[in-house]
Amino acid sequence: QVQLVESGGGLVQAGASLRLSCAASPHTFSSYAAGWFRQAPGKEREFVAAINRSGGSTDYADSVKGRFTISRDNVQNMVFLQMDSLKPEDTAVYFCAADSTFGYGASWYQAYPMTYWGKGTLVTVSS
Repeated sequence: QVQLVESGGGLVQAGASLRLSCAASPHTFSSYAAGWFRQAPGKEREFVAAINRSGGSTDYADSVKGRFTISRDNVQNMVFLQMDSLKPEDTAVYFCAADSTFGYGASWYQAYPMTYWGKGTLVTVSS
């Protein structure tokens, strides 16, 4: 069982940056791929970014490519999402997730949803 707790959300203006953190347990977290997903009001949850077990492979949704960076620290059992050049359309609840399998693209994660999920952290970007 993997437990995930997100933090770092908040209210920012367009163009600003935020860094989301996800604390994971147990210490075998390095055995899992991890990802960030988001759900805007009235919309379905969508893929944002994913990272494999070692951190050597990453993937991003087209909407955030070049602005967001996913990373992980397997010593501290943490996953991060650095979000730069934020836009109002990035407003959503952001969820951290983990799974034994790493895949590429939103369609992969629609077909094979990650197994473990945090409760989310709210990011609001004002115009």
